[in-house]
Amino acid sequence: MAIGYLVPVLLLACCTTTSLVPARRPPGLGRLSFRLSVLVNEQPFVMLAALTALSVIAVGDGDGATPAGRVGLALSVLTAAGLVVVARRGLRAVPALDRTLVAGLATAPGAVTARGLPWRRILLAPFAVRRRDVARVRDLAYGDGAQHHRLDVYRPRSRPPDGPTLVYFHGGGYVSGRKELEARAMLSRLASHGWVCVSANYGLRPTTNFPGHLVDAKQVLAWVREHGADHGADTARVVVAGSSAGAHLAALAALTPGDARFQPGFEGADTSVVGVVCLYGYFGEYYGSGRDLAVDSSPADYVRPDAPPFLVVHGDQDTLVPVEGARRFVRHLREVSSSPVVYAELPGAQHGFDLFHSMRFDAVVAAVEEFAGRVVARGRAPEATRASVERRDER
Repeated sequence: MAIGYLVPVLLLACCTTTSLVPARRPPGLGRLSFRLSVLVNEQPFVMLAALTALSVIAVGDGDGATPAGRVGLALSVLTAAGLVVVARRGLRAVPALDRTLVAGLATAPGAVTARGLPWRRILLAPFAVRRRDVARVRDLAYGDGAQHHRLDVYRPRSRPPDGPTLVYFHGGGYVSGRKELEARAMLSRLASHGWVCVSANYGLRPTTNFPGHLVDAKQVLAWVREHGADHGADTARVVVAGSSAGAHLAALAALTPGDARFQPGFEGADTSVVGVVCLYGYFGEYYGSGRDLAVDSSPADYVRPDAPPFLVVHGDQDTLVPVEGARRFVRHLREVSSSPVVYAELPGAQHGFDLFHSMRFDAVVAAVEEFAGRVVARGRAPEATRASVERRDER
């Protein structure tokens, strides 16, 4: 039985070490680092509880008296110390986000910490992202109604009218992913606080290529303008968000409002937004084969003085999308845009930190709510404002 104790401890020790010191090169090793560390990096308390339970069982069975058992116990102590370091780095997201919000939005110090982290969820139910006061309307069709043209709406069950709207695009490198996976804790929290949130699928390779993904994103925004009020949304106050490739897509959509090249057949639709949230985003050129090379594919190519406000959040230990790309994009955006550009770099954060409740992600969610609340209060998209007024007049 001592070997049965040593093997899982070795695995957890390996994952913890990878969380603390991830390998970045070559790319294959970077992907492995992400897979090994994604759970440990965001759930150190769960891992610590599992490690403690394993050790208690091993001691109770007498495994601590065997050589393998003693090695396992020593390794458990070292791993537990590493998990404590991982947890402390996760908690450092709070002051990091506070500082950037204060600098970028001139908000009061403590904007995130004053709200507090939901410790009960983080410690006792980190994987429970649903909320009783939030209704999820699934698989609504947009565009041509194909399977990849479906979206979910998260809204308060009480259905108050004219809630601000957040449209979210999932990650997956344009080859995988789905609307039900990432950021659900964020969508549910915002909906619980009066927002109407839309999480959408879009075409993936090889079925869709660039700029087809962007056309899909524009169709989602057009759907929100046309149908959002049916779900309680104020379509004049739309923030677009995304993770990884979804952040790439969100940034492109936000920087190309009304661009007819990306709105074939719905050129007149208002696709402007009042703010953008990019989580561990990719901001370079589209790297898939078969794309239209005549069309620029990097968000940096479309940066403009009247760009909407941006919140960019990235981990300093991201091995899939290195943080240097986010830094370059933010520098360029700040040089050109007259709107606020808030950039938060999270200590110890890997890719994919938005899968479930954690100290880090719940701090990010609070910052997103603070940022989004301020930008929707700043102004409305002109065309959407007129449409919203017309709908109210009709009612």
